[in-house]
Formats: sequence, structure tokens, C-alpha cells
Amino acid sequence: MTRSADSIPKKSEAKKPSPSRWEVTLRALRHRNFQLFFGGQIISLTGTWMQSVAQAWLVYSITKSSFLLGAVGFASQIPVFLLAPIGGAAADRVNRHRLIIATQTASMLLAAVLAWLTLSHRILVPHIFILAALLGAVNAFDIPGRQSFLIDMVGKEDLMNAIALNSSIFNGARVVGPAIAGILVAKIGEGWCFAVNAISYIAVIVGLLMMKVHCKLRVSNRSPLVDIVEGFQWVNETKVIRSLLLLIGLVSLVGMPYTVLMPVFADQILHGGARGLGILMGATGVGALLGALTLASKTGVKGLGRWVAITCAGFGVSIILFSFSRHFWLSVAVLLPAGFSMMLQMACSNTLIQTMVPDHLRGRVMAVYSMMFMGMAPIGALLGGSLAHRVGAPTTIAIGGAACILGAVWFGRQLPALRIEARRLIVAQGLAGGEPVQEMNAQPVEE
Repeated sequence: MTRSADSIPKKSEAKKPSPSRWEVTLRALRHRNFQLFFGGQIISLTGTWMQSVAQAWLVYSITKSSFLLGAVGFASQIPVFLLAPIGGAAADRVNRHRLIIATQTASMLLAAVLAWLTLSHRILVPHIFILAALLGAVNAFDIPGRQSFLIDMVGKEDLMNAIALNSSIFNGARVVGPAIAGILVAKIGEGWCFAVNAISYIAVIVGLLMMKVHCKLRVSNRSPLVDIVEGFQWVNETKVIRSLLLLIGLVSLVGMPYTVLMPVFADQILHGGARGLGILMGATGVGALLGALTLASKTGVKGLGRWVAITCAGFGVSIILFSFSRHFWLSVAVLLPAGFSMMLQMACSNTLIQTMVPDHLRGRVMAVYSMMFMGMAPIGALLGGSLAHRVGAPTTIAIGGAACILGAVWFGRQLPALRIEARRLIVAQGLAGGEPVQEMNAQPVEE
């Protein structure tokens, strides 16, 4: 018996093999522009983390003051809180590609000045405060611009994966940078860490200049102030976005000061010195990198709202355990879940917000995200430093951990009421293929 030609499967119709797990996890890297961005950021952010650790140690070695540690943190990040709305409006009006080139160049020049002052032994605490504040002002434009720029590089289809990979770059550098800084500070001093950071910006600037990207410009005859107000109004009227941002702000205010107070733990409590500080910061980075890669392996937004609540509570528990530890390697161990939980909460929140926000509001909404994520941190750093001065660093961190747990409980109770609005927003942005979506438990996006 002969088989008809129609019954024989055609080679062209053969089922395509399923992509491997690594292909799914790294799918945003199929875009050339994102490849250039990714490579440059790996180098640049390693230098940024080196500078962060070296600067904290420099301040602490000069002053031996937990309050001044918090004050420098305040000076470096409060400009984000104050100026991010302007930066967000700019990201929605100007060419985001050119905006980021400008902010990265300015950051490089500030790092070079800090390196020169330190290596020439002219550095004073007021210099550190001034340069930290100027860098914060640059970041107020850089963060909303960079977050909004992701969709210009990869489109909506791979936006979620690009956000997760961007977080993985940040936290991969967070592992390597502090470890290198701990060694360099102990061997040759803080100034060389600042110099390496200045040089590292060349990589990301070159990558940006090599890109060929089309950034859509929104033509507006309205004043920037009207645009800024519109962004705040949309956030305030959108309950699901408002709830996510409030939880981020709470964690940044009461939970994140544990990183500002890390030199106190490294020196006075765990007796690890500059090398110990690098290991502790690196442990947090390892956990955060695993969190970012966990998100990168997902292909849809299903369950992310639940992840936000669970990881917020997990972060609170982890830093409470860290506050009670008096053994160096036990402290390193509990910082792994702390970093994992903190980064997964922030990255999931970022993903959900970018999934739901309309394109014409993206820069301004990401500016509010920056205010909550980065802008609340300086207020927390100042309050944390002041409280640590009175009741001690361990008690301060334990109080913050308890507040994070309470925030997670509040958000978890809100979650069922947020589903309908989130479903409507996700479908409206065309990221669910028009299929029914369940809020932050949305069906996976078809790739």
C-alpha cells in the first residue's frame, strides 16, 4: 500500500525544537543594541560598585562615624528624589539615546575628579559630599532615561527579559566590584578604585555610540510642569501601580539602610576590615544576581505579584537574622537570601510597572519608580545613620526588617483587589496578546 503525498509530513512543517533554557534566559541578547548595552554595562557597573564600596570605606576611615556614612548616602541619592520628575519628563521628550550618553559622560568626569583628589591627597569630607550630590543629580536623569531606553532597544516582546538581564548585570557587578574594591583598598588605597571606575565608563559610552536605535519622540506643546503633574496623577489614580511603588518606597526607606551601615558591621561587629566589607557586599550581590537570573528565566508575568509580597517578607526576615549574627561567615550566609529577595522584589515590581504603563508616560512613571527606589534610600540612610548612632546598627536593621514584613503583609492583602485593574492595563499595552490576563498572575506572554 502506498501512502499519499499529503500524508507524508513535509520537512518544512516539522515541529521546531523548543528553545533551551539558556536561550530563553538570554533571549533579549538577540538584539544587537542590547548586546552593546549589556557588554558596556558589565564593565562600567563593576567600576561603579568598586567606587561605592571604596567611598564608604574612605568616609568611615576618615570619620569613624555611622552618622556621616548615612549623611553621604543621603547626599548621593536625595537629588534623585528631588530631580527625577524632571529627568522623567526629559526622557519622554528628548532622544533617550543621547540623554544616556550625556549622563554617562558626566558620571565619568565626576569619578575622575574624585580619583584625582584622593590620589593627590587633597580629598576632604566636604569634597565627597559635593561630588556625591552631583552624581545624584546626574542619576536623576540617567535612571529614568535608562529604564525607558530598554524598550527602544528590544521592543515590547523582550522587555521583561531585558529588565531582568539589566538587573543581572547590576548584581553581577555587585559581586565582582566590592570584592576587587576590598582588595585594592587594602593594598593600594581608595583612589585607584575611583580611577578604575572613571576608565570603566569608556566601555559603556563606546557601546552607546555604536548603537543604531530609533527613539520615538513625543511632540508636546505643553510645559514640562504639566507633563510632570500628568505623570504623578496617573500613578496616583492607578491603584496597582501606586501599591507597587509604595512598597518599593517602604523597603528603600527602612530596609536598604543595612547597606549603608555595612562598614560598621564589617569593622566593629564582625571585625573583617575592608576585605570583610567587600565579601559582605559581594554576598548580597551573589544573592541578588541569582534573583535577577530567576526572573530572566520566566517567559511571562504570571505570579509576579505574589512574588513581590513573598520576597519582601523574605528580605525582612533575612536582614533581621543578619542583625543578630555575630559570626562573619554566618552573616555572609544570611546576606545571600537578603540580596536574592530584595532584588527579586524590585525587578518583579519594575517588570510589572513597565508592562502596565503606556508608552507616552513611560519616562515619567519610571521617574516615580526612581524616586521610590533610589530617592527614598537617602532619607532612609540619614534616618538609619541617626538611629544607629543612638541605639546601634543591629537594632536599627532589625527594626527595618520588621517594617518590611509588615509591608509585605499589607501588599498581600491588597493583591486580590488589584487583579481587575492590572488585567485591563496589561491587555491595553498589547503584552498579553489580547487574551484574558489575571493581574500580576497574568498568563505568560507568547514569545
